[in-house]
Amino acid sequence: MAEFIADDRLNSEIIKLIEDAQEMILLISPFVKLHDRIKSSLKSSLENKPEITLYVVFGKNEFDKEKSLTKSDLDFFKSLPNVAILYNSRLHAKYYASEKSAILSSMNLYDFSQNNNIEFGVLMKSSKIHDLTVGLFSGDSLDASAFNYFMKVIEQSDVIFDKAPQFKSGFLGFTSKYEGSKVEIDETEKYFKGEALINKRKINKRFSEESSVSVQQGYCIRTGSLIPFNIKQPFSSEAYKSWSRFSNGEYPEKYCHFSGELSNGETSYSKPIMKKNWSKAKAVHSF
Repeated sequence: MAEFIADDRLNSEIIKLIEDAQEMILLISPFVKLHDRIKSSLKSSLENKPEITLYVVFGKNEFDKEKSLTKSDLDFFKSLPNVAILYNSRLHAKYYASEKSAILSSMNLYDFSQNNNIEFGVLMKSSKIHDLTVGLFSGDSLDASAFNYFMKVIEQSDVIFDKAPQFKSGFLGFTSKYEGSKVEIDETEKYFKGEALINKRKINKRFSEESSVSVQQGYCIRTGSLIPFNIKQPFSSEAYKSWSRFSNGEYPEKYCHFSGELSNGETSYSKPIMKKNWSKAKAVHSF
């Protein structure tokens, strides 16, 4: 469902997007100068739920990069427990998303823009209560196309900072305890000096495989159409609507979610991958 939003509603929906996130937050804006309300929401959300990954992509101003991202805001992002900060000199688009909702917007993540400019956005949000099971970004919808496009932007951007949380498994591996965060990449000094940054190809795995919302391709087990690979949501949006009328997890389906080949009824919602493909799928997708 897409909805036009503007002005104060746009600001409030960005805050809500941050506060409602459970898995990831994407903030993509050429210019970043954080409003205090944005800082407060990010700090609260990520410190209470360090499993949420924050991706920040900014750009422009190759010769004076602090105009794109100030040192104080960079330091704020670096203080968060789970964050990847990337730079793309070609970036002009603005996009804000979580696994539940997304906003395509005219507005930079810039306090002046939020307080003074006439700005608008297109809000895309699942109308279902099972967002995390169905997936906002499945199929070939507007929200899916936008999400997949911006994940490619992330993969094509240069990493200046990457910090990941460390968890300790609990009893029988069912629970985990946050034990702090580890800085994997820190190119911030090179960034401000204008030196060459790390080869983005070396760290693509973190961005493409970490979240259950994955840009790797899978197949709808009912129609065979291409969708993001996720064993928890192996249907396209339309196929899910059909399946959800009865919600029979064992109902035989036609295709393998991993390979796309005909499964002759071997697959189902509860078993979306054919037995012969299970080991290979697990190795490729690390689930």
